[in-house]
Amino acid sequence: YEQREDFAVVIQPFFRNTLVPLDSTGKPDMSFFAADCFHFSVRGYAEMAMALWNNMLEPVGEKQSYNNFTQDRSKLKCPNPEKPFLSTRRNSGFGNSDLSLEKTESSVPYWAAIVTAVAGVLVGSL
Repeated sequence: YEQREDFAVVIQPFFRNTLVPLDSTGKPDMSFFAADCFHFSVRGYAEMAMALWNNMLEPVGEKQSYNNFTQDRSKLKCPNPEKPFLSTRRNSGFGNSDLSLEKTESSVPYWAAIVTAVAGVLVGSL
């Protein structure tokens, strides 16, 4: 997708090196987890959402790969006038900036996506 001007895939590594948050006694802080002890609670999802948002604004190559679970809303990053967009390889200075932006033919006809979607709905309903 690096040759597309209108689409990008960027890995957001905010969860790669995250450790289980600990409480004051050094045990896992269960307030971040749901009753099943596996899924996140509202508090846990809020932390993950902030980390994901921040990752999307950080340039490629400078993305944070952990979450520190501080519940600190001031750590939430905002777009700024210099970079009012989500960071991709291209706008982070990676990749070939001399790419041709001419419209290219898609290798998959548009009707194939429609047929696949309809088939998926039919199979799923069976």
